[in-house]
Amino acid sequence: MSALEKALSHSKKIGIDECDIVNVKKKITTVRITDSEIAEIKQNFDESFGIRLIQNKKITSLETTNEEEIEQTIDNAAKALMNLKPREFWGGLPHKVEQKTLEGTFDEKLDQISGSKSMDIAQSMINSANNEKINTITGSLNIVSENFELVNSNGLNFNDKATYISGIINAESELGEISVSGIGHASGRTLANFSSEQIGIDAKTMCVESINPQKIDSDTYSIIFEPYSVGELLAFVVAANFNFKTFREKKSCFSNNFEKKIAVNEFSLVDDPHTPEGIGTKSIDDEGIETRKKSLIEKGVFKNTYSNLFDSYKESAESTGNASRPGSPMGRSAEPIPMSAPHNLKVIPGDQSQDEMIKNTKHGILVGRLWYTYAVNPIRGDFSCTARSGIRIIKNGEIIGPGKSVRIIHNLPTMMKNISAIGNNQRNVIQWASLPSITPSIKAENIAVNSI
Repeated sequence: MSALEKALSHSKKIGIDECDIVNVKKKITTVRITDSEIAEIKQNFDESFGIRLIQNKKITSLETTNEEEIEQTIDNAAKALMNLKPREFWGGLPHKVEQKTLEGTFDEKLDQISGSKSMDIAQSMINSANNEKINTITGSLNIVSENFELVNSNGLNFNDKATYISGIINAESELGEISVSGIGHASGRTLANFSSEQIGIDAKTMCVESINPQKIDSDTYSIIFEPYSVGELLAFVVAANFNFKTFREKKSCFSNNFEKKIAVNEFSLVDDPHTPEGIGTKSIDDEGIETRKKSLIEKGVFKNTYSNLFDSYKESAESTGNASRPGSPMGRSAEPIPMSAPHNLKVIPGDQSQDEMIKNTKHGILVGRLWYTYAVNPIRGDFSCTARSGIRIIKNGEIIGPGKSVRIIHNLPTMMKNISAIGNNQRNVIQWASLPSITPSIKAENIAVNSI
């Protein structure tokens, strides 16, 4: 009998109504890059268990790394149930689901990758970023292989093997009057579709083209956000507004706009849990509900939200299959209480190249990377961010040179209605410990920027 089966059996023995248990076995390989060379390689092997107990609609949870102490830990948690308030709306854990294998989610080569091969990949990232104008290269490579198992007292038994790879390079130059930097990033689920060389090339290009930046006057501009900066906005400004709980509590800036126009016709945003190579791709969510592709925004219209079981039951609704137990640096964890989150936020690409977007811009800037992005007033949709790297000044359809840092304080509903172009250069994007997205460049009009 496995540890999970023993834990289920014990929970029934002591009279628990419902129980779900998650077991995550994880191998994490991290290569750290400092001062333009590999500084460290680490391989960690972790295993942890997350358990949720439900008795008379009272819910408690626990997490442990000690398999031998699971039964005792369940006993201790069960004692706490008597002091909890019943969640009368709770409708029960899911039952058995059909297990499906999705393309591009597990790679034997990543699962079995050696430390020396990992270092070769990281060195390739460094080599392709090297340039006489670049002083320092930093970054990291993370490779994760995991086995995720979920069982519950209603007969659900789900097992999923997954692999993930993500690399990032930050190239810095002190050649000009002020230091500048450039970033390169790639992520995916298989080694064959991961380009270590492109990461370094992207970082090098952004850095070198940022040397000797000019001051950008405070003014209103057309802004072309490149994929990495769009991913930042999606993760830290956009996504929360489509959380079912946030929406129903009137804390979303779109709470009063369901089935109404919130963006231009050309803009569609999808949560796609089935796309190959997506960091969040999975057939079953992290509490046992089948995942499905859903449009959050369809041709500018607000169409759907995302939720887990708890938040859905609270409002007499059904889960959308968006329970998440996020792990670091990627993949899943044994967090006993899942949160609600989109799997892969995908912006449907347009038909313009980024070069065409630039040619059609008279007075604008191109932004490669954003920092310090956060909602200032979530209910209104106001947000703030700082563009510090990869800034290009656009005048009459041409890039005339790099620009210095600027601060952008804007409003999401306003920006969504002022999108003027969507690129065809869709890419996987994930910031550190953040939501994965798949997005092209996006151009928006009439955005006020302030010089720093």
